Parts: sequence; structure tokens; C-alpha cells
Amino acid sequence: MGQLNPRQSEIMALARQHGRVEVEGLAGLFQVTPQTIRKDLNELCDTGLLERQHGGANLPSGVVNFAYEARRQQAADGKRSIGEAAAALIPDEASIIVTIGTTTEQVALALRRHRGILVVTNNINVANILRAAPEIEVVIAGGVVRHADGGVVGEAAVDFMRQFRVDYAVIGASGIDPDGTLLDYDFREVKVAQAIIETARKTILVADHMKFSRTAPVRIGHLSQIDMLVTDLSPPDPIVAICAAAAVKIEIAAPTPIASALL
Repeated sequence: MGQLNPRQSEIMALARQHGRVEVEGLAGLFQVTPQTIRKDLNELCDTGLLERQHGGANLPSGVVNFAYEARRQQAADGKRSIGEAAAALIPDEASIIVTIGTTTEQVALALRRHRGILVVTNNINVANILRAAPEIEVVIAGGVVRHADGGVVGEAAVDFMRQFRVDYAVIGASGIDPDGTLLDYDFREVKVAQAIIETARKTILVADHMKFSRTAPVRIGHLSQIDMLVTDLSPPDPIVAICAAAAVKIEIAAPTPIASALL
């Protein structure tokens, strides 16, 4: 492929801004057919500028994470459904650690209806979501606040988390390898996540289907270390096999009413 045409250049600009582009949205924006957009995306993917995904394309996975607001928009309906499903697994009167992530924030939104729960977090967005809920006590870790996403990371946050022995941990991951390795971008965040897994009686991993095709450079742990995987679509067969061998329960989140209305 030679030089990008003007429409493809604009598509790339949108992808860099949002992390993902959708066929239907682009067709409406440029007032062309979905087939024309698919041809553009295929050409951009053939050169490695984008990665094809169902319904659209993403920026390629790599060592640089997407901007936080862009990640919030990626698989937004699936994340909302995952949040509802994960929160439903947690009873009232429980203690929970909720980590950094756009999907874990959706869990926090759904937890606002719970009663008598203690939420420990290293995510100032989660703390803000839950602070006004009268039946929820929120404890936030100390440490370095990451500008990009409001995550609290570093050794102080690791030491803080090790003080607790909670009923549930709700964690996310930036990518999941076919061999079950859980991956992230920031080694400081990974150290906090590892401490959280060690302190929880049960660990719930929340991950939308896009995480099964993304990679990242730092290892959090392995699927066999968690108890439940909550996702929005059935995982690839190797992941299902790993979960079955390790007795990890897979929960496929049903679409929420908002998400269903958009299908």
C-alpha cells in the first residue's frame, strides 16, 4: 500500500484519538458504504497500522497503552454488562478490593446498590464513584497518583494492600495471552495487583473480549490464580481449557438494558 488517501488519514487520526474505530460509525461520518470502510480498514490492517476486530479496528497492541478516555470507550457496552455481572457475584456485608481499570470502574458503579460493604481501592475514580453511597465504606491506598488514570501505585500502595484480608478482589488486565498469562503495562501497577491477589479469599478478573487479543509487556500472574473470570463474550478455546483445568468459573455477562437497546 502506498500513501494513505485522505479518508484513511482521517480514520487513522480517529483511531489514535479513541483507540478503536467502528465500521458503521465511519460509514455515517464519511457518508460512504460500510463496504468502502471495510476496504479502507483492511488496507490499513494489511500495513500494520490497525488491527482488525469484529465491527471495526483497533490501534495495534504493544508497549504503549491507549489513552484512558479512549479505553473507557472501547467495548463500553460489554464493560457495563461485565460490571453488573461481577457486582452480582458479591453479596452484601462483604469486604472488597477494587483495582485500577475502566472495567473495574463499571463494577464500582454497580456496587452502589449494595449494603454494608467495605471497599478498599487504589483507584481514585472508584473512590469518587462510591464515596456518596451511604451503605459503603471506602478506604483508599496512599502512594503515587498516576496522572493518566488516577491509579495509586508504588511501594506504599503495595504495603497498604498487604494489610488487608478481604473476601473478594476485583482486578483487571490489559491483555491475556493464549497460555493464560495476565498482562499489564506498568510494573508498579502490577506489583499492587499481585499483592491484592495474595490478600483476597476470592479473586474476580473482569475482562472484555478485546483483552484476549491484546498484549502488554509486564506479567501480573496467571488465570489459574483467580477464581472467577467475568467477560462479555465466550473466550477462545485455549482460555476455556485453562479455566476448566484450574477450576476457574467463567461468567458470560448478559447485555444490560442499555447495551441491548443498541444492538
